[in-house]
Amino acid sequence: MRIAVTGASGFCGGVVARRAAEAGTEVICLGRRPGPVGKHVFWDATAEAPDLSGADVVVHLAAVVGDEGDERKFAAVNVDGTRRLLEAAGDTPVVWVSSASVYRPGPYELPVTEDHPTDGQRTAYGRTKAAGERLALDAGAVVLRPRAVYGDGDPHLLPRLRRVVRGGRAWLPGPDVPLSLTSADNLATACLAAHRWPAGAYNIADATPYSRDAAVAAVLGVPVRHVPVRIVRALAAVTKAVTPYAIDQVTDGLVLDIGRARGQGWEPAAGLTTS
Repeated sequence: MRIAVTGASGFCGGVVARRAAEAGTEVICLGRRPGPVGKHVFWDATAEAPDLSGADVVVHLAAVVGDEGDERKFAAVNVDGTRRLLEAAGDTPVVWVSSASVYRPGPYELPVTEDHPTDGQRTAYGRTKAAGERLALDAGAVVLRPRAVYGDGDPHLLPRLRRVVRGGRAWLPGPDVPLSLTSADNLATACLAAHRWPAGAYNIADATPYSRDAAVAAVLGVPVRHVPVRIVRALAAVTKAVTPYAIDQVTDGLVLDIGRARGQGWEPAAGLTTS
């Protein structure tokens, strides 16, 4: 089998490409830069259709990510690039990697299923990912929704967490909450299996939710202390050192129900050790 991986030069795409190669799959990496393995095929998602010739499966991870920015730049890849990819794929199976950021903002009292509304997003990233995944779902793709992907080489989550450390403590807003995280290895196994699943959306996360405080303490190696949410939001409004979305991410308590993916035989194997 030959698998085309878009965004393979990035964190998640690189993990998927390496895991595919380790499994003996021929890998084609599409993007502006080469991936870590396999053949490189140049693709500028903002300008042209990708060359998917020879691919038996397409895993689409290329995206513009971030808490803030020009919505047009997000849409150029997350929406328009998706449209170009789907048109080029034709009947080739597509696994489209979305994000739990598409879900209507919380707080959440119960685990979130794939039927939770996907509107009201607070960021350009969330809005354009939701628009892109609507195109993918309409085209009959399998859509995966991970949350807060972490692992070796993570350029987003870990650097953000390190910024909350002061004086040997991690200072977090509000009380401890349960939340889902997604190991990059768990996302990769889902990406490589999902082309066999029925079309539709699937939450992808580690096997069980984490205590936010325990997970942060385990990753950073320092104890957690709490700051009232109202104070953090007030400081954020003045200093712009942290975005409202980043605060929501650690206070809303988003737990993903992964029963639908498990029903296809997928089981997350990787996870954090928090005790």
